[in-house]
Amino acid sequence: MLGQEEIKAVVKLRKGEGRYLKAGGAWIFDNEIDEYIGEYNNGDIVKVVDFDDYPMGIGYINDNSKIRVRILSRKIDTIIDDQFFYNRIKAAWQYRKTVMGAKDISSCRIIFGEADFLPGITVDKYENVLVVESLALGIDRYKELISNMLKKVLKEDGIDIIGVYERSDARERKKEGLPIHKGFIGNEFDTDILINENGISYMVDVVNGQKTGFFLDQKYNRLAMQKICKDKKVLDCFTHMGTFALNAGYGGASSVLGLDISEYAISQAEANAKRNHLEDKVKFKVANVLDELPKMVEEGQKYDVVILDPPAFTKSREATKKAIKGYREINMKGLKLVENGGYLASCSCSHFMTQELFAKTIKEAAKAVHKRLRQVEFRTQAPDHPILWAADESYYLKFYIFQVVDEL
Repeated sequence: MLGQEEIKAVVKLRKGEGRYLKAGGAWIFDNEIDEYIGEYNNGDIVKVVDFDDYPMGIGYINDNSKIRVRILSRKIDTIIDDQFFYNRIKAAWQYRKTVMGAKDISSCRIIFGEADFLPGITVDKYENVLVVESLALGIDRYKELISNMLKKVLKEDGIDIIGVYERSDARERKKEGLPIHKGFIGNEFDTDILINENGISYMVDVVNGQKTGFFLDQKYNRLAMQKICKDKKVLDCFTHMGTFALNAGYGGASSVLGLDISEYAISQAEANAKRNHLEDKVKFKVANVLDELPKMVEEGQKYDVVILDPPAFTKSREATKKAIKGYREINMKGLKLVENGGYLASCSCSHFMTQELFAKTIKEAAKAVHKRLRQVEFRTQAPDHPILWAADESYYLKFYIFQVVDEL
């Protein structure tokens, strides 16, 4: 049990600063602070006030991080205790039940950091297992409490969680002065978890898989491709576990080829194809997509549908210019492989690559290879990864579907 957290210090902003917080965000940066009043340890709860002492909220502090304070509540009289975390988690779960529906919450993201007003932590649910990723020192102190509160909230809905695994192995932790960590929170359990999404079964390896084991954010984007791919020859680039490829096959594609540089990912994809009895028409190949696509173009290969779901080409604002070039080149290569009248699905998972910038980059790629694009739809991340307006980091996934035309 957690007693009431004592507020040990006050952080006072410089005049004119705190714009991100005032716009609805949850971060105070180191260069926005005028003075620290009182003593504290990194990870402690502090009160934040404006230059004129107007109360801005309470949050946890870390001198190791450029994000000096992450706000937990705008109300300075909020008591940070067990009930606080229970209420936050209960609200997050109720939101998922409302926006996802009963059949889509068997596996979903339950907590999405700042967008669920618990900055620095994400939690994914795979059937009856939870996977926790902690990225900030302040919230790291509460990860076991949060795990236990999640079990309690889910138990109230008749869901028994058999175990919790921590995947706090992202490099971002080093910016917080935290070590990389993986391991069980509580009892051990079998970490290969069978899930079902959009009618397709996957074996999720929560220990060795990417991020927390599976990319839940593309759930409805994969579903959207099922109807597009019916009776089509499909190429899925950066296939990872074969998720888009398998949705294409499940949706009735005539043939599917998935490419990925990771032998481990391809082995998972092939196992998932067999699991869903799709191995005859959904094939996979270990290949560096950036090298393989020019070879396929040179060979004159053509596909009715090309799917581009690359990893983030940038994880910093400074690298955005280089990322633009990367996205332009990969879309140029993909477009050259699409049959006239066929379809291109193109994604970006970097929040620094804004929707406007991504659209401009794809437009430039199409112009460079003399293709015209007819937009079918624009999509983003599934609603269990909610976008909190003013918290730019919560909006990261952009997903376009185009018809590619020379002349019809």
